[in-house]
Amino acid sequence: MTNPFSPAAARAISGPSWLVKRRVDAAEKLATTAWPSATEEIWRYSRVDDFDPERYHPDPRPTKPETAPGGGPFAAEVGARAGLVVIHNGHVVHRELDDALAAQGVWLGDIADAEEKARERLGTVTDSSPDAFTLLHDGFMTGGACLHVPEGVVIEKPVVVVHWSEGDGAAIFPHTLLIAEPGSEVTLVERAASAPAAKGMLVDAVVELLVDDRAHVRYVGVQEHGPQTWQIALQRAHLGREATLRSSAVALGGEYARLRSESILLGEGAESDLLAVYFGDGDQMLDFRTLQEHRAPRTRSDLLFKGAVEDNARSVYSGLVHLLPDADKAKAYQTNRNLVLTEGASAESIPNLIIEANDVQCSHASTVGPIDEDQLYYLETRGIPPEDAERLIILGFFDDVFDRLPVPDLVGSLRRSVIDKLERGTA
Repeated sequence: MTNPFSPAAARAISGPSWLVKRRVDAAEKLATTAWPSATEEIWRYSRVDDFDPERYHPDPRPTKPETAPGGGPFAAEVGARAGLVVIHNGHVVHRELDDALAAQGVWLGDIADAEEKARERLGTVTDSSPDAFTLLHDGFMTGGACLHVPEGVVIEKPVVVVHWSEGDGAAIFPHTLLIAEPGSEVTLVERAASAPAAKGMLVDAVVELLVDDRAHVRYVGVQEHGPQTWQIALQRAHLGREATLRSSAVALGGEYARLRSESILLGEGAESDLLAVYFGDGDQMLDFRTLQEHRAPRTRSDLLFKGAVEDNARSVYSGLVHLLPDADKAKAYQTNRNLVLTEGASAESIPNLIIEANDVQCSHASTVGPIDEDQLYYLETRGIPPEDAERLIILGFFDDVFDRLPVPDLVGSLRRSVIDKLERGTA
């Protein structure tokens, strides 16, 4: 059988010469790189052993804007916005940006069309530790969203990026590159979704967040893939001196949906908050691997991931806090809480610490268990029916994450999505 992900296949995809070369180089490395297995610690408990690359094919077809639903409705849920990019199967099909921001030098568009200054930083976050899936992504990405915020520019309203994927057996490679130059400020809201009817789709996604000195970035990623989609996603951030990042993930869809979220604190005084809400039902598996890596003194990171599973769904959380020798006086906190709502569901929680620095504050905590019976009893004794009481407890469980999302207008629709999953489970 012909290899659908060979260097020749990467070369055949159209694009600017620099992107074609980048693709071919990655595909050549992929050809000599083994696929990971569940025996590796970072893939432990995963479904990677079920992955078969021959089940998929790259989908480089150009598309039209009207074939990419979800841009308008989702953007409306965010509220007032500064810009919007809609991407269908890896191709930018719609772009808009506030004229005043464009006049200040803000650039929003397709990575394939990005200016050289932005292109030079593409891959600088992910090249440090490429694995087979990152190489596969780099070998077959056709473009993606690029947001470049110049030094000192403050974008007050959110910028929205929508990735819509579809096609039976298609392998899609979404990419988002955010460059926040020194002293800039921006909120980026991203939605990744695939067609509910799509059969056997692979979404191999990468998000690069470059947060330069004293820049402030707020990022929200919402994942709502169809029930037969596999997602393998890498999100990695580099933070400079006194930079701040609040990164939030909401994961609701997919058959097997994996997110590897990493925050690398490079500059003194950098601060990173990592938040997540996830809810699995049916036969879903939601898989999270996180890294809070402190490389400089007086850095701070705080992680709070909260999830629930019901039916036969599974979740995995494995996180590492790593304080390197230069991270004196760092503060790092990691918390993972899980609700297991039915007997067939399960959750794994594996927090880890590596401390190589002195004079630090560091902690981790995790819980896995059912709804608290005392809370349920309290609500029922006040006349609330059992199903409504359970729903209130679950929504309350997620509220301390929802309340910290930087886009309040989006919270209502996300809560509604959680309620919809609960109602499906009790129907």
